[in-house]
Amino acid sequence: MRPFRHRRLTALVALTTLLVTAAPPAAASAHDRSERRAGYHRVGYFTQWGIYGRAFPVKKLDTSGAASRLTHVNYAFGNVSEDGRCYVDGGPGEGDAWADYQRPVPAEESVDGVADAWGEPLNGNFGQLAKLKAKHPGLKVMISLGGWSWSTYFSNAARTDASRKAFVASCIDLYLKGNLPNLDGGSGGPGSGAGVFDGIDLDWEWPNWPGEPGNVIRVEDRENFTKLLAEFRKQLDAYGRTTHEHHPLTAFLPANPAAMDAGFEGRKIFKYLDFATVQGYDFHGSWDARTNQQSALRVPAGAPDSPDFSVEVAIDGWLARGAPRDKLVLGIPYYGQGWTGVTGGGNGLFRPVTGPAPATHAAGYEDYKKLKTLPADGYTVHRDLRAGHAWLFDGTTFWTYDDPAVVLQKMLYIRRTGLGGAMAWSLDGDDDNATLTKTMSLGLTTW
Repeated sequence: MRPFRHRRLTALVALTTLLVTAAPPAAASAHDRSERRAGYHRVGYFTQWGIYGRAFPVKKLDTSGAASRLTHVNYAFGNVSEDGRCYVDGGPGEGDAWADYQRPVPAEESVDGVADAWGEPLNGNFGQLAKLKAKHPGLKVMISLGGWSWSTYFSNAARTDASRKAFVASCIDLYLKGNLPNLDGGSGGPGSGAGVFDGIDLDWEWPNWPGEPGNVIRVEDRENFTKLLAEFRKQLDAYGRTTHEHHPLTAFLPANPAAMDAGFEGRKIFKYLDFATVQGYDFHGSWDARTNQQSALRVPAGAPDSPDFSVEVAIDGWLARGAPRDKLVLGIPYYGQGWTGVTGGGNGLFRPVTGPAPATHAAGYEDYKKLKTLPADGYTVHRDLRAGHAWLFDGTTFWTYDDPAVVLQKMLYIRRTGLGGAMAWSLDGDDDNATLTKTMSLGLTTW
């Protein structure tokens, strides 16, 4: 059966590739807007810093065809101050107002082809996201707060009733009402960013659980996270009564069952969330002393760790804790984790290593758009169809990643399991044709 199954999946992937490469990046039609409302959530993270080394401006979401296939763009990230406020005027490493809304975007990077002038109220990524929304009606843009590096002070913000009220008010004022600070006499000012963001995405990594060193952690984070969601929902609904719109609230949730129990009150949190994205990657990585999978659908046979992580373990963990199926959105990686100095031969899986693989931006981490070219450089693509993962190996260097075949397999899993959709981290890892995003969209299209 295995050779037949392999040929069948290969044929299906070939058809998928043909469809996603042949389809032009059409403007959003009435049908497209209807699909956004009625179908699966298709969420992609846009990184603030992607405009630099990765040369990924907002315009690429339009020209690649990604924007017309997404329902939500999550902007990564907004920071949280030590005294529990949303802010954009931090020092080095604490924010980038230049990228966010100050940088005059040149015509060649602009969604509508019109260059920004210095000092306009709204420039930078925020201004381009506003133009992207104008071109793609129905596309929601969310401000994602925190992330791995900026979750340091979430616990302070969530600690008391008063701190929660002040934190939520500051986030709505800054991002939804768009009262951006004018830091240097240029862009910003009262209401300058109004209408860019539709809602809030909380990326607290993680309540009552170790994240980046230095994060403030308290046992009461678990119940305070629920209370923080309740305050966000209350104030978002109140603001919505003035805008006559629903302002969504989402959250990013961990794959580790221990972190689920330590930091989240299971069923309770979904009373306030429109949906939640679930970490479906970084199960293993270059911090490990042997090669492994970073995003497998199921734990592979022969896996050296028991228990181990997988998509199925993560989703089943949240379902067992009371999460509604249709509010779980599965995260998929647009990058790979890699090792070099692999010994032991064979296909390279579960073998000892000497360290992280060399890569473009950070050792052990490489974008899909680069990994897809490696077979031409002597790498062999390996697949485990039962476990639902793929890897590249050249005898020395090993990369675990999601290609269109794996993405399509995960979309079928989402449909079969009754989940709410898919999320991608991050959009700048895809190729210029948005192959992975188009595969995601095709796999979740209701025919």
